Amino acid sequence: QVQLVESGGGSVQAGGSLRLSCDVRELTRDWYAIGWFREAPGKEREWVSNINSDDGSTYYADSVKGRFTISKDNAKNVVYLQMNSLKPGDPAVYYCAIDIELLPRIGATDLWNEYDYWGQGTRVTVSS
Repeated sequence: QVQLVESGGGSVQAGGSLRLSCDVRELTRDWYAIGWFREAPGKEREWVSNINSDDGSTYYADSVKGRFTISKDNAKNVVYLQMNSLKPGDPAVYYCAIDIELLPRIGATDLWNEYDYWGQGTRVTVSS
C-alpha cells in the first residue's frame, strides 16, 4: 500500500518561503498524479497543485500560480511544493495525495475524491 508522508510545514513571516516535502513510499505503479491540497479552518479542501507521472507536467490553482512550484525528485521518491511569497490566505494544513491510474494521467487532477491515498498533513502558518 502506498504511503505518503508530508513534512516541512511551519511558521513563516508573510512574504517568506517554505518547502514542503511528500515522501512517497511503496509506489509500484507507473501512471499516477501526485497532488497537493490544503484545508484551512472553516473552509473546504482546496486543490493547490499536481504533477503527472507521464510527462512531468504540472498544474496550479490560480490562487498559487506564480508563487508555488511543484517538483519531483525521482531518485528520492519525494515530491516538493516550494511556496514563495506566502500570504495570509495561505495558512492551512497541506496534504499530499496520489491518484493511481491504469492509464496515463493527463491534465489537472483537482478533485479530492479522485485521489487514492493521502498523507497525514503538515501545517503551514504565516505570521506578521
